[in-house]
Formats: sequence, C-alpha cells, structure tokens
Amino acid sequence: MSKIDSRHLVDPELLPLLEAFPTSRLSLEFLPTMRARPVMFPPDPADVARTDLTVRQIPGPAGAPEVTVFFYRPKAAHGPLPCILHIHGGGYVGGDAAGQEAAHRPLAAELKCCILSVNYRLAPETRFPGAIEDCYAALAWLIAHAGELGVDAARVGVMGESAGGGLAASLALLARDRAEYALSFQHLIYPMIDDRTCVIDEPHPYAGEFIWTPHNNHFGWSCLLGSEPGGPDVSPYAAAARAEDLRGLPPTFLSTGSLDLFLEENLEYARRLLRAGVPTELHVYPGGFHAFNWAVGSSIARTARRDAHDALKRALKG
Repeated sequence: MSKIDSRHLVDPELLPLLEAFPTSRLSLEFLPTMRARPVMFPPDPADVARTDLTVRQIPGPAGAPEVTVFFYRPKAAHGPLPCILHIHGGGYVGGDAAGQEAAHRPLAAELKCCILSVNYRLAPETRFPGAIEDCYAALAWLIAHAGELGVDAARVGVMGESAGGGLAASLALLARDRAEYALSFQHLIYPMIDDRTCVIDEPHPYAGEFIWTPHNNHFGWSCLLGSEPGGPDVSPYAAAARAEDLRGLPPTFLSTGSLDLFLEENLEYARRLLRAGVPTELHVYPGGFHAFNWAVGSSIARTARRDAHDALKRALKG
C-alpha cells in the first residue's frame, strides 16, 4: 500500500490541532515519555467549586493489586443519581484517570450525574485480561456501594474513548455474559475494538494518517495481547468486535471520524449491533481524524461534543 495522503480531506479547522500535537511513533523506548506528558487541560476552578472529587483505592480482581478510582459528584444534586463508569483512552499503553478531571467535573455538574473513572493497569506491563478485569472490579464495587455513594444502581452506564471505548465495549459484553450487573447504556467514542484492523489485506486508503496510525495500532494491540494481533484466538473481552453474538447489549452511542483508523471497525460494529436488535446511534464526522473532538474552537469538534453530551443526557434519564 502506498503512503497515506489524507491531509486534503481534513476539516480545515482541525489543522491547528495537528500542528499542536504532531503524530508520534510509539515504541517501548518512547512509552515513558508518552506517559510523562503533562495534563493538556487543567480543571476550571468554577467546575472544581461545583463538584466533589474523591480518589479511592478499591479491591482489584482476585490476586491483583487494588484499583484507583476517581469518583465525581455534583455538589448541588440530591438523592440517588445516575452514574457513568468512565474508562480513559491511551492505546491500552498510556493515559490515566487523573488526566480526565477537566472533562469530568463539568460533565458531572451539567448532567447532574456521578462519574466513576477507572485507573486500570496498562500494557505491556499488564497483559490481557488485567485491564478489563480492573474495569469489571470497578463496576462491581460501584454497584455494591451504590447506596453510600448516592448512586442509582439501575442507571449505570459505561463510557470510553479510543482504547477506553474498546474496554467499555468489552465491559458491556463481560457484564452481559457474567449476568451479575446490568448496564443501562454504552457510550463509545471512536472505540478501539478490533485487533484485525492491524492485518487486513486492504486497509482504508485515507484513514489513520494522523494521531493514531497503523504502526501505533499494531504496537498497542501487541502490548495488550502479548502476541501478534489478528490471530485466531483473541478474546472478545480483549477486542469486542470478536464477539459472535451482540444480542442483549445495552443501548449504544457510537461516534467516529471519517479519517480515523477505527472508522471501518466502528461502522461494522454499529451495523452488527443494529442487526442484533440493539438500539444504536451512530455518528461519523467528515474530516475528523482520531481525537479530533479535542480541537477547541472547531465547529466539527463542538458538534461532536454536543452530540455526545445530548446522548448521555438522554441515556442517564433511563
């Protein structure tokens, strides 16, 4: 395949984001640098004033370390509130829950909901199933302590972006299959759900040039799986697109950009969800590459954030 050339397809208002955050080539040597990057957006003092944040250590999976979770609750709200279990992105190899504070505080205040953000273990230090089991442990703890947290256990949904969206989709499958807890929705933002994208014969000619590239995708999946992606025995709890049966999953919101490497795996997952009778809302934003919704001041990013916000508002009403 020839080198991708998709810059002419990028929404012009997104070009400054590419200049500010040039695409990096991930490697084991580069991971410490990636993980040490400072938080991009500090929380607004006004949002800090209207929300409470508690950082807790909760029991992890059997035989594993405790899991750190960040629990947000709006100060002005009373009674049991709906809750979003949020899982951060980072290609399964980076990111952390602390870096989401600037987004989570206003979201909790505006939607009058609680947010539990999970600091799962990262690859390659922890291979599958460590991360997904950490997320499941957080769900179990949230439901068990819903009363004392002021959470309505009947209105708990899962949300994530990129690798966090992949974990959110896998968590929805795991919760369905273990039948211990019921999720009321899954909210997936350009989710990383199919390791086979690394090995397809005819990759999309215009997707994946920016931010999250085929090289980075192969690196992330290899770190998570501990083997080459695309093999025959990858679990759907690692790569949700591997699930053969999508029936019984919660109502789904899924959004992606037309230039995102995950475009086709996301479209296919949405198609299969709809064929399985799962209420599914799908958005594709033309000219959007991976993580484009972080482009402050861009019309397309504002539209994507508004659509996601409105969908969450509807989902949290139950």
